[in-house]
Amino acid sequence: MSKKATQLPIWDRPVRLFHWSLILLVALSFASAKSGAWGLHYVSGYAILTLVLFRVLWGFFGSENARFAHFLKSPAAALRQLARFPQREADRETGHNPAGGWMVAALLALLLAQTISGLFANHDPGFTYSQHGPLAFSVSTASSAAASALHLVVQNYLLVAIGLHVLAIMLYKLVKGHELVMPMLTGEKLLPEGTKAPRLAPGRLALGLLLLAGAAVFLFIRLF
Repeated sequence: MSKKATQLPIWDRPVRLFHWSLILLVALSFASAKSGAWGLHYVSGYAILTLVLFRVLWGFFGSENARFAHFLKSPAAALRQLARFPQREADRETGHNPAGGWMVAALLALLLAQTISGLFANHDPGFTYSQHGPLAFSVSTASSAAASALHLVVQNYLLVAIGLHVLAIMLYKLVKGHELVMPMLTGEKLLPEGTKAPRLAPGRLALGLLLLAGAAVFLFIRLF
């Protein structure tokens, strides 16, 4: 890091609230499934789906560094960035780096697949009313069984992706000296002087998009 550095606002409040709320909800989903608290499991699933849909919308209309166009670079750029990983260098990123951007996209895709498949899944051979997704009876038994299988498979991939994400954060701290956790808590990051802060979108836009995502989930479940 250059001797001259300054604290810059890089992560808006909606992104930070999304990030930490998602961690809590994913943990709640796994715990409630393991304990058989299906009512709580479904509620957490609805909330996760709402948050993921919000994040997708925020990826098109939100803050500059939250937009997919900002952080989804070519696979070649991600590989070049990973090749430089062992080098200890100043952190100049005002958002996700190319490799991190693809991890974000992968996690969002897995969470979307996990929550949607859960809507149609059933959890036991008897296909009882106490252990099925809210839309399981709106499709054929074969389709519900396929959704159940997908739900279990994606769960494993999701756990691997989460583990890799946490490992990467730890390695960036240990190997490169980059602090990635605190900026997601405070919204600010110490960056070389002269770095341009990203444009942050207003909170009222985030609230509107969150309400839109919640309404979409509610209507989909009620009208499917």
